[in-house]
Amino acid sequence: MVISDLLILAGFALLLRLLSQGKNRSLLLLVASTLAIFWLQPATPIRFLDFWLPVLTLFVTVISWLVTTETTQKQDRRNWLSAGIVLIIVLFIASTRYLGLDEILTSSRPPNFIQVLFGLGFLSIFTILLKRFSRPTSSWLVGGMIFLLILFLILKVPQFSLWTSIGLRSLVEQSTTSASALDIRWLGFSYVAFRLIHTLRDRQGGKLADVSLADYLNYIIFFPSFSAGPIDRLPRFVKDLQKPVIFFSPELGDAFYRLTIGIFKKFALADTLSLIALNPQNAAQLQSTGWSWILVYAYAFQIYFDFAGYTDIAIGLGKLLGITLPENFNRPYLKSNLTQFWNNWHMTLTMWFRAYFFNPFTRTLRTRYRSMSVGWIVLITQISTMLLIGLWHGVTLNFVLWGMWHGLGMFVQNRFSDWMKPRQGGISERPRLQLALNVFNTLLTFHFVALGWIWFALPDAGLSMHVFARLFGLAG
Repeated sequence: MVISDLLILAGFALLLRLLSQGKNRSLLLLVASTLAIFWLQPATPIRFLDFWLPVLTLFVTVISWLVTTETTQKQDRRNWLSAGIVLIIVLFIASTRYLGLDEILTSSRPPNFIQVLFGLGFLSIFTILLKRFSRPTSSWLVGGMIFLLILFLILKVPQFSLWTSIGLRSLVEQSTTSASALDIRWLGFSYVAFRLIHTLRDRQGGKLADVSLADYLNYIIFFPSFSAGPIDRLPRFVKDLQKPVIFFSPELGDAFYRLTIGIFKKFALADTLSLIALNPQNAAQLQSTGWSWILVYAYAFQIYFDFAGYTDIAIGLGKLLGITLPENFNRPYLKSNLTQFWNNWHMTLTMWFRAYFFNPFTRTLRTRYRSMSVGWIVLITQISTMLLIGLWHGVTLNFVLWGMWHGLGMFVQNRFSDWMKPRQGGISERPRLQLALNVFNTLLTFHFVALGWIWFALPDAGLSMHVFARLFGLAG
């Protein structure tokens, strides 16, 4: 995304703020977000896929709403109005092929209108059948989560992505010899899947009340946070959505401040640092230990300013629309241990994994395996959690190694912290020693994280080991 795109989105959000003064705010935002996900979807090498992927996002969201919703809520006519609005928008976008407006709302020309009608007809029949037979029971909810995980694996496992690309290319009569695992660029799916699993899992646990289809769709495809987070919670989001928006309010100033800070972080700092940050090209050419450290430091700050900048932009756009998205970064490189780092880095992702994997898994081990020591429980849960976070970024060896790096690091830090507890009293009575230890721990944590980014930034373990060897003067 470039600055001009962000300025267009900011202007669009400001216009919506002006118009969102009445009771139809939710429907207006639904129209805006539906248009936005088509506009944001990048072009793909597979013909028409940049049209069908946003359609599939909407379809998966609607069927997830059906699975999580009681029959009485499904029968509310306002929900059918919302579904009709979304369908009309999709048909309008498809018609731009004939109106001379193609490639304005989509990255490439939409499919033939007859093909669109056929595809939407098939999806509509499936949706109607699901409305008739689905219930928010455990089997349906678990089935929904399994379906999302299968989609996730198709996108993240390179071989599965390649097979899918070959199949889709055959379907649209394109050459399969050019197929690549990178062909399927489904913008925002990872974050969409996290939000959907949150609703399915919370419904299964009896923690989620029914919401309208418009509110559910707005939560899932809210365009400020659609592609890069943060990951909000449905009840909190709907609470903001139902509040009245006053055009001139302190929130407006806060919104422009966060937008300005975010644009500066992303385009002035992160993009500048990317010129010297570690990457596969310069990693292979490293000859100097000092220059190797500069590249690693540059990457550490580039990835922070990039992610944090996008979060500031998302929060700023959200505030323009009267939605206060959760914070995602809180000075993570200034924390004195890995646990604090992960409590302040990509916070909504960390909280998601803590709520839906780490805590339930820990409870299971403690109740089913009572003889298992605390140390083993900590080791298993922390490594498995960090492995999953690594695999979320991509199913490759280097992301596995990155997850293992942090999982083992957090285990060592946890055990060391327990060992230090009875000795902490004497250190606390000596302020200078405490300050020195805090500074040392902060520097140690930062360098551990920065070195871990080597696995994250590079595509294979051999190149990563070459960089480690250069950093510590071990390369020949």
